[in-house]
Order: sequence, then C-alpha cells, then structure tokens
Amino acid sequence: MITVNDLALQYGKRVLFKDVDLKFTQGNCYGVIGANGAGKSTFLKILSGEIDPNRGQVTFEPGNRMAVLKQDHFAYENEQVLNVVIMGHQEMYQIMQEKDAIYMNPDATEEDGMRAAELENQFGEMGGWNAESDAAELLSNMGIKEDLHYLNMSELSGSEKVKVLLAQALIGNPDMLLLDEPTNDLDAKTITWLADFLADFKNMVIVVSHDRYFLDMVCTHVVDIDYQQISIYTGNYTFWYESSKLKAAQLANKNKKMEQKRAEMMEFIQRFSANASKSRQATSRKKALEKLNLEEIKPSSRKYPYIHFQPERQPGDQILKVENLSKQDENGDFLFKNISFTINHGEKITLLGDSNATTALYEILAGELEADSGTIEYGQTITSTYVPNENQRYFTDAQEQDLINWLREYSENKDEQFIRGFLGRMLFSGEEVYKQSSVLSGGEKVRCMMAKAMLAHPNFVLLDEPTNHLDLESITALNEALRDFVGNLIFTTHDHQLTQTVANRIIEITPNGMIDSLMEFDDYLKADNIRDQRAELTGQALA
Repeated sequence: MITVNDLALQYGKRVLFKDVDLKFTQGNCYGVIGANGAGKSTFLKILSGEIDPNRGQVTFEPGNRMAVLKQDHFAYENEQVLNVVIMGHQEMYQIMQEKDAIYMNPDATEEDGMRAAELENQFGEMGGWNAESDAAELLSNMGIKEDLHYLNMSELSGSEKVKVLLAQALIGNPDMLLLDEPTNDLDAKTITWLADFLADFKNMVIVVSHDRYFLDMVCTHVVDIDYQQISIYTGNYTFWYESSKLKAAQLANKNKKMEQKRAEMMEFIQRFSANASKSRQATSRKKALEKLNLEEIKPSSRKYPYIHFQPERQPGDQILKVENLSKQDENGDFLFKNISFTINHGEKITLLGDSNATTALYEILAGELEADSGTIEYGQTITSTYVPNENQRYFTDAQEQDLINWLREYSENKDEQFIRGFLGRMLFSGEEVYKQSSVLSGGEKVRCMMAKAMLAHPNFVLLDEPTNHLDLESITALNEALRDFVGNLIFTTHDHQLTQTVANRIIEITPNGMIDSLMEFDDYLKADNIRDQRAELTGQALA
C-alpha cells in the first residue's frame, strides 16, 4: 500500500495540487491522467522519492520493493543487456556482485567464505538463480532476440533500449511498479504483450500514459489530476471519460429531476459493465466495476478541441485509383513497389508500414512527391486535404505572423471574427490568437494544421501520424471526428484505439508489395494468414 497524506506542490505562484490524501492498494492498476502540465509525471516522481513535495508525505508498507521505469536511454551504454535488466532488482543485483567479487578474489578469507554463503542464501530467496532466465524471457517476449542479450546497450537501437529498460522495471515481481509513458516507441505487438502482462500482474501498478487503448486494457482505477486536486475513480479511462461527459450534460440541464438523473447513471453503469465483461480488460478480471459509483465522478475542467470535417460536396462514383505505384529512396532501395488499390465509398483506410515508406506514399498521394512509376487518379468530385507528419515548413521564421493571419491564408472567409471563432475551436482564445506561428509547441502546431484541413471542407482526408504531440483530450476529439466523418480517409497512427475504432480497411506496404485486408485492426494483428503474407513479403513480423 502507498499512503499519501496532505500532499501539496507548487512552483512559485503556480499550484499543481494541494491537500491530496490518497491510498493505493495492492492488486490494482492506477492510470494517472490530466491535462498537459497538470503534474502527472511530477506526481510519479514524488511517489518514487525523486523529488520532494512542498508539504505532506508519502508512506509505504515496510518491506515492499518499488520499481520505476527509467527514461534515460543512455544510462547503461557500457553494460551488457542482460545485466541491465537484472539491475532492476537492485538489492539482488548488489548481492550478486558482492558474492561474485568474493569468489573471484584469490585471497578471500574464511570469513569471506562465510559471507559468501550468507549472500548465496539471500540470493536464492530473492529468486536470483532464475534471474538470468527471467530476464531473457522478458526480453524475448518484447522482441529482443537472444543474440542481442549479451551485447552492450550501446549496440542497440533506440527502440530496443526502450524495451530493455521496460524489462528492467518488470523484473523480479516488484510490489509497486511506477511507469511513466511505457508505450512510447513500442510497436503494437509489444504494447499488447505489456497490456496482457499488467492485466495479470498481482501487485500494484501506477502508470501515466496517453494511450487510451493501453489505459483501458490495464486500469482498474483512474487517478485524475484536475482542479488542483488528485482524485481516484473506479474504472478505466473510457468509463471516466464517458461518465464525466454525462455528469457535465446533467449539470447543464438543471431542469432534470434527481430521479431521472440517477436512472441515467444506473443505465450507464450497467451498459458499461456489460461491455467490459466481454473484453480482456483488467477491470473485468478484478471485478472493480462492481463498485462503480457515477455520483463520485466530477465533470472535467479540461477543454477538448472541436474537430469536424464537413465536406462541401458529395463524392461521385470514382474516389481514388492507384496502379503499380513504386518509389525508391536516395540509395536506390525500394520503399515500396507494385502498390495498387481502388478506394470505394465510405472506406477509411489505416496505412501500415515503415514510416519512411508511408510518408513517401502520403506525399505522392498529396501531389508533393513524384512516384518512380505507376499512376494515381482521383475522381473529379474529390476535394482532398493532407496533414503531414512533419509540418515545420508551415511554421518557419520566414512566415512570422500571428495565428489570425496564419490561418487567414487558408480560409476563403477572411473576416477576423470568423478566423477567431475557428481558432477558438482549436483552444486558441483571447490573447493566444496573437501568438507568433513560429513559436508554437508541437501540439499547438498540429491543432493549427487540423484547423487548416477543416477549412478545406474535404471529402477525402490524408493524415500521417496526426496524434504525434497531441494530448489525450485532442486525441479523443480527433478520434470522434474521424469516426463520424462521412467522407474517405487514409491515416497512419500509433494510437491503437483510433485505428481500431475508425479503420474499416487495412493496407500494409512493404518494399516488395502490399497486404490489403478488410479485417478489424485487432484481428489483423493476430491473424496467422496475415503473418504468413508479411513473412513472404518481408521475412519479418509487423513492427
């Protein structure tokens, strides 16, 4: 158990949270959510002892071991991969080093031998004899092949280092596990494995993540940082989000009677519980939903951008036809070849593949890059818009201007009040509309690009990694907008839930061809026939 009493933290006049009293108990997984800058990662650092609060204290049950996911990917460059994982059980690793040093000392005394025997006993009680095999199993489960286990960390790629540090946090069954954005840089297969691992984990987990699919899979409780308070609610992220919206709607409708409001709450809980019981969610496994109480939920103070793509015209019979498209990189290697597909009405396609290849295909479809061979043909009624992964060229110093004038360039209606209203939908209000476009944050730039795309009134949208840099609120708003969009769509994203809930067709491109499927995304990831097709084209599994 972790107990938090009278916790407070502020920087200067800015209060992150105050008067916080919480209890985290064994067997539960707590997902920490909050707006950008609310203090999610800071709260985890207080729990781990990395930083001190201004007031209050954090206490633990005696004898419990805490493991924390480290974010420094270059901290162990000269260490062997297996040893880095075992280091996660710090006390066991220190014992291992001490006893090994005694054995390697030719001048060891009889007293040293007795000490070594004592250490051997402690080492065995901690599961030390299985440490290497446990570490190897964790690494293999996350896609780190055995031939990499004995290399130094410096020889691994960035994504491989992320997996090693994650294995380091998981090793040895810690009593308390703190994870800050554990899915960053992980592929879909590893995220699913981690979600299953944590859903079956018997001890306590506290996790910060922007991945809604992951939070829904693992969380029994939501820890919401809002109103300068930290509150714990039973249920996963989707339950918190939907119930918060319901509470806000009920508060807005003052005329509803209390009995009617309570009936709505009970119907919502029953519907959510029934849906969750059919899934793999940890909330179902641990029966936490039996304790759901909607009356505890507060409407969130967080703001969601308004994203809505409204086509100006309906598309005709022909949408897009691509035939035998090929593109090579600067070294002459194929990014993709022999890509052919025809898009039908209502299709929303998720595009999978190496990021260099998918971005090249988007640029070709958007008319910004020439293909080496093949043709693309849009229907005459198609109005398309493109939101690129890399948008810096739209926000250079040479284009130094405030947001009103920046967005005005892409609008037929030049009226300032109209532009202000559109910026307000994207959460730029008051003096923020006079921000210079060149100094925006990554998330602010993406929201501006969404406003630009909406002003095109497209019936065909191309989105290359649109969720990069966005917070949970913006990702949720974008997800709902794409789900409700009545036109055609091709998109790429690492957000599992967005893909699962929006895409009705999957196209995966490789250097040697493509896979075209009408499966749902979850089924696609697990399908043996898809795995066989991919192996035939690339010789490796989906990353």
